[in-house]
Amino acid sequence: MKLPRLLALFAAVCALARAADEDANLKYFRDLAETRSYSLGRPVAPKLTPDGRTVIYLRGGPRDPVLRLYEFPLPAGPERELLTPSQLLGTAEEKLTAEEKARRERARITLRGFTRFDLSKDGARLLVTLSGQLYVVNRADLKVTALPGKNWIDPRFSPDGTAVAAVSAGELHVIDLATVTSHAVTSGATATLSHATAEFVAQEEMDRREGYWWAPDSQSLIYQETDESAVEVRHIADPLHPEAAPVDFFYPHAGSTNATVRLGVIARSGGATRWINWDAAKFPYLTRVVWREVGDPLCLSVMDRAQQTSLLLRADPATGATIELIRETDAAWLNLDDQSVLPRWLPGGKEFLWTTEARGAWQVELRAADGKLLRPLTPPDFIYKGLLKIDAAQGSIYVSGGSDPRESHLWRFPLAGGAGTALTTASGQHSASFADNASAFIHSFNLLDGSAGTEVLSADGQHLATLPSVAEKFPALPNLELTRTVGMPSFYAAIVRPHAFQAGKKYPLILAVYAGPTTTTVNSAIRGYLANQWMADHGYIVVRIDGRGTPLRGRDWERIVRGNLIDVALEDQVAGLRALGQRYPELDLTRVGVTGWSFGGYFSAMATIRRPDVFSCGVAGAPVITWENYDTFYTERYLGLPQTDAAAYKISSVLTYAKQLARPLLLIHGLTDDNVYAQHTLQLTDALFMAGKPYEFMPMLGTHMAGSSDPMVQLRENVRVMDFFNRELKP
Repeated sequence: MKLPRLLALFAAVCALARAADEDANLKYFRDLAETRSYSLGRPVAPKLTPDGRTVIYLRGGPRDPVLRLYEFPLPAGPERELLTPSQLLGTAEEKLTAEEKARRERARITLRGFTRFDLSKDGARLLVTLSGQLYVVNRADLKVTALPGKNWIDPRFSPDGTAVAAVSAGELHVIDLATVTSHAVTSGATATLSHATAEFVAQEEMDRREGYWWAPDSQSLIYQETDESAVEVRHIADPLHPEAAPVDFFYPHAGSTNATVRLGVIARSGGATRWINWDAAKFPYLTRVVWREVGDPLCLSVMDRAQQTSLLLRADPATGATIELIRETDAAWLNLDDQSVLPRWLPGGKEFLWTTEARGAWQVELRAADGKLLRPLTPPDFIYKGLLKIDAAQGSIYVSGGSDPRESHLWRFPLAGGAGTALTTASGQHSASFADNASAFIHSFNLLDGSAGTEVLSADGQHLATLPSVAEKFPALPNLELTRTVGMPSFYAAIVRPHAFQAGKKYPLILAVYAGPTTTTVNSAIRGYLANQWMADHGYIVVRIDGRGTPLRGRDWERIVRGNLIDVALEDQVAGLRALGQRYPELDLTRVGVTGWSFGGYFSAMATIRRPDVFSCGVAGAPVITWENYDTFYTERYLGLPQTDAAAYKISSVLTYAKQLARPLLLIHGLTDDNVYAQHTLQLTDALFMAGKPYEFMPMLGTHMAGSSDPMVQLRENVRVMDFFNRELKP
C-alpha cells in the first residue's frame, strides 16, 4: 500500500476514533441531563403521616420528570401508586398560567405533574394541583374529588381538614369540602392590588412564598395585601412569538419603590379584615408569619429597608396590636434563617426557639415568652444549617449542621442545654423530615461515596424501611478530591480530574464558580460534580473554591463584602488558584478558563475582564452587570441604596471595567429571564461594542433557568461551552 493511501487510512481511523469519543462525551451528558444527574426516579418531598405509619411522596421515572403520587405503608410496603397526572388529564398537556410559571421559577421547580401535595392533619386526604385545577384524594378508597374553580395557586387544607384555601385572580378563597362549594374571602383585587400572594422579593429573596396562613383553629386566616401601584413594571416579550403580548412583572430594582405590604386577619366566611399594626414605614419588609398550633401566639418578623434592624412581633389577632419580643441589629446586614420558619413555640406557649447570628455564628436559642434569652442550645462552633423538629416530650431538638461546612448531618440537642449528639456520620449531605409525634423520621442522604437514598428511621435511629427508587445508577464516580488551601485565609476547594488522568501531565484549568453571598459550591455530595466530571473528561481539571463572602464560615467571613461585591471575591479565587497550583503541579495556571451562572456569571465576566493575567477566557451565564438593575432586597443588603452609596455600585459594576476586556468572553442569557433580565447582558454587549472589544453572545429561549427542564437544550448549551474552552485553552 502506498504512503498516501496509508495516510488517508490513518486519517480515517483517527476521524472514527474522534467520532467515537465525541459520541461517548455526548452520551455521558445526555444521560446526565435526561436523568437530572441520576436523581429522577427517587422519592420527592416524602412526608410521614401523622401516625408515623405511612410515607406519602412524589416520584417520576428514571428519565421521566412527570411526578406521580405514591404511598408506602411501613415497614414493608408494598408501594402503592395513588394518582397519576394522566388519570386526570388523559392525553392533554399540562397548562400553567403565567403566575404559576413565575412561582415555579422562584422556587426553582423544573419537574412537572404533581410538583407538591398537601396532607390533611389527620392524614386521611391529599390535595394536589394540576393545570390550575384542585383535586382531593381520599387515601382509603382513592376517590378523587375535583374542586370548583380554576387557575388556583398555593392550595392548603385547613388544620381541621374541613376546607381548602387557595388563591385565584388575586383573591383568597375558601372551598368547603362538605358541600364542595367555593367563596371568595377577600375582594377588591385590581391589576396592582392583590391578596394572599407574596410579592416578588419575598418569593425570590426571603424564601417566603406564602401570602396567607390558616389560624390554628381553622376559623380565620391571615393574609397579605400587596399594593404594587408604585412598583416599576417590566415587560417581557417572547422574541420567538412576536405576535404574543408581553407578560408584565412588578420588579423593584435597587433604589426604587417596593410593594406596600400589610397583614390582615379575616374570618373563613369572609367579612371585615382586622389589620395587624406595626411601623410599616420604618419596617416595610414582612419576612415571616408564624401561627402553628392552638395556644401559640400569632407572630411576625419585619425588617427595615437597610436590613440592619429586624423585629420579632407578637400580634393580637382580635385587636391588631403588636408587642416587640426581639430586636436584632447588625452594622452590615441581617440574614434570614432561610431553612427554618421561626419562632417555634414549645407546647404551653411559655417558651420558643429562635436562631441568631448575634454572637458571630448561627445559634439556636431558647427564649421565654416575653423574648428574654434563656440559653443558647447549640454552641457557636457548630455550623447550624436548619431547625428540623422539636420533641418536647423527650426534651430535645433536632437540627441540621455539623463541624464541616461541606457536610450536613443530623444532630440532637437537649432543651435543657448541653452537648449534642450526632445521628449521622457518613460524609455527605443528610436531611430529615419528622412525623408530627416525632416517633420516626425520613432520612434522605446523598453521600461522598456515591450512595444516595431515602429511608425511615425510628426516633432512636433504628432502621424501619427503605423507600423504593427507580433511579438509574451513574456509570462512575467523579474523580473528586476535596481539599483546603494552606495559608491565611484558608479556602475549601474541590478538584475534579479526568477519569483518564495522567500523573506528570499538565492540564488546562476550568474554574467553576459562584463566589457570591448565600451559596457555597464545595460540598460532599459527589453527585453534584457529575457535570464537572464531563468537563474534566474533555482534558481539563475543574476546580471550585469558596472564598470570603460565602456563608457557613461565620459573620465576619461573610460580611467582608459589604459595599463591594467583587474585589475580595476576585482576590480570593485568584489566591486559591495559585495556592492549588503550588501544591498540584498538574494544574497549568497559564491556561485557565472561568465559568458561572447568575452571580457566578457576574464573577466570570469580571474575572475575564479584570484579571487577564490569570484567566485566559470566560463564560458568563445570566450575569448581573449593573446592580442598579437587580432587585431591592438582595442588592441593597450588600451595597446599600444607589442614591446614597453610589461608589459601591460603581466599583461592583461590570460596566466600570468593560473597556479593559482583552480575553475571549462568551455571554449566555435567556431572553425571557424575569430574575436577571436580559437587559444586563445587552448592557455589557453594547458597552463592549462601543469600546471596539470582541465578544461572543449566545441568546437562549428561556428564563433564568434556561434549559434546565429540557435535556437537549442543556446538552447543546454545554457542548457549545466546551467548544469555546477547547478553542481557547487547547488550540
